[in-house]
Amino acid sequence: METQTYEEALREAAVADDSIVVMTAENRVAIRNLPGVLGKRFIDVGIAEQTMVGAAAGLALRGRKPVVHALAAFLTMRAFEFIRTDVGIGNLPVKLVGGVAGFLSDGNGPTHQALEDIALMRGIPHMQVFSPADGEDMVIGLPSMLASASPWYLRYNALPAPVRHSREFSPGKAEVVVEGNDVAILVHGFLLREVMRALPALREGGLSPRVVNMRMLQPVDEAEILRGARETRLIVTVEDHFLSGGLATIVAEVLGRAGTTARHLPFALKGRWFTPGLLDPVLEAEGFTGGQIAQRILNAFRNNQG
Repeated sequence: METQTYEEALREAAVADDSIVVMTAENRVAIRNLPGVLGKRFIDVGIAEQTMVGAAAGLALRGRKPVVHALAAFLTMRAFEFIRTDVGIGNLPVKLVGGVAGFLSDGNGPTHQALEDIALMRGIPHMQVFSPADGEDMVIGLPSMLASASPWYLRYNALPAPVRHSREFSPGKAEVVVEGNDVAILVHGFLLREVMRALPALREGGLSPRVVNMRMLQPVDEAEILRGARETRLIVTVEDHFLSGGLATIVAEVLGRAGTTARHLPFALKGRWFTPGLLDPVLEAEGFTGGQIAQRILNAFRNNQG
């Protein structure tokens, strides 16, 4: 079955529900064909993310369902106080869609690299955080996001799907892509592609890998994290985010609250931004290709760290 694009799915939802308002801060890549369909329900505020979020909060108070779009770095950082105060405190159903987050900003420098967006957004009470693996995964989760009475942050990702996804979606429920009992690889976003590429080498090395597409980082699937700690010899987290505040931190928090421990190998950016370049060379330079992921995991076992 051919999957809709994000724009097609959003257009269909907005045509069916006239309370949906689509907004952008001059970032129309994902929604370029919607102005002619939605008319006055499509609002471009220009490069003014704070204004956009404030206006979206006002619209939500009047019964609208705003879906706002901007580059992830400027949406989550420049407009953070507006998101926290205008949207978060009031628990308003504003949906925040951040483009080119993490490594997907590839050719852009540190000013445009959203590597702390998940840490910022999950720090806001009521906020739901969704980081889909690809365009198909994003469309699968879109109805839940639009139906929710809470604010959401969506890490926009329209890349092709590397796996066939479960059509079932529930906020806070991860998707187990591959079962295994030696290492639990927890990943969010497009790096699922690289994790899947790592599997042949891991299996050749004698390991049985489990792959979990986390999907949601708030609420998070704590049961799946704890299952990984209980049933495998190593938990690996893979994310294009700073080490602090993202999935690696979430795993540590979950294990700590449960009073349990697990060996943990995180793949994340540690204390620096990445050097801009095309996506594949960036992954190679930062150690996030499938081959590099597999090698580090195998080394962890060989060095008796698993």
